[in-house]
Amino acid sequence: MNTDFDVAKTANMASLVDYAPDAVVSKTLIKKETGTVSLFAFDKGQGLSEHTAPFNAMVNVIDGEAIIIIDKVKHLVKAGEFIIMPANITHALDANERFKMILTMIKNK
Repeated sequence: MNTDFDVAKTANMASLVDYAPDAVVSKTLIKKETGTVSLFAFDKGQGLSEHTAPFNAMVNVIDGEAIIIIDKVKHLVKAGEFIIMPANITHALDANERFKMILTMIKNK
């Protein structure tokens, strides 16, 4: 198991990664052959440029809100909400305010 935190113990997701000025901070929580779970903190004005991934990816916003663009359609996703970005479809993220998210990627076999 490739993780950077203690297993079989509770943890507060939002406190595992801090915001940094003008930056995107990430921490991998689980990394396996079948997929990954990562935690991200985006400062206001930061984002990820348009790209594709060969597998589905679920974004779960745990603090703030983000604009998530899937196939050129903008979606406002707020704390407590999630959205699934389908495999091989372009997507991007824009932080119109600071936000934190859990990114879960499941690889296709």
